[in-house]
Amino acid sequence: MKLSVLALAAAATLSLAFTTPRPKPMHPTETAATPGTVYDFTVKTIDGKDVKLSKYKGKKLLIVNTASKCGFTPQYKELEELSKKYGNKVTVLGFPSNSFNQELASNEEVSAFCEKNYGVTFPLFSTVSVKGDDATPLYKFLADKSKNGAVSDAPNWNFCKYLVDEKGHVVAFYPSKVKPLSDELVTAINK
Repeated sequence: MKLSVLALAAAATLSLAFTTPRPKPMHPTETAATPGTVYDFTVKTIDGKDVKLSKYKGKKLLIVNTASKCGFTPQYKELEELSKKYGNKVTVLGFPSNSFNQELASNEEVSAFCEKNYGVTFPLFSTVSVKGDDATPLYKFLADKSKNGAVSDAPNWNFCKYLVDEKGHVVAFYPSKVKPLSDELVTAINK
């Protein structure tokens, strides 16, 4: 009797071994999914032209969600100074957004406001949503660590900043209160 119980147990174990699927080993040339880069995105300039972000390869990027009627709007001045002073290392990219209800009504108004009040010469893009379900694909990527490999912070206000390395990988998120010419940000740009 003991032998038949052992035989049944062995047969059940053997049966499971042949019916339970085993994970397929990766082929030696396969690799696990790697995070994407900002270079995977095409965005619209403030005057409506398509631009591939891969155009900016080779320099760090500082991607900023901006607004014209915000307490942080004076950061435009520092962003322009940063762009001029460290332009050989970083390109500032401004993405106007009305996600916090503080942006002008049209891209034309935003462009004129930035040029007239702050002399902005760094690239500005069409007004986009930067949070929630209607966030633009770029901002969904920037706020999702499983996609970008580094941060999971979505903008919680205007003038949040993402630092991207020379290969298009997100490396850091800075909230609105971190000024563009702060030691923290300038040190990261100069690394």
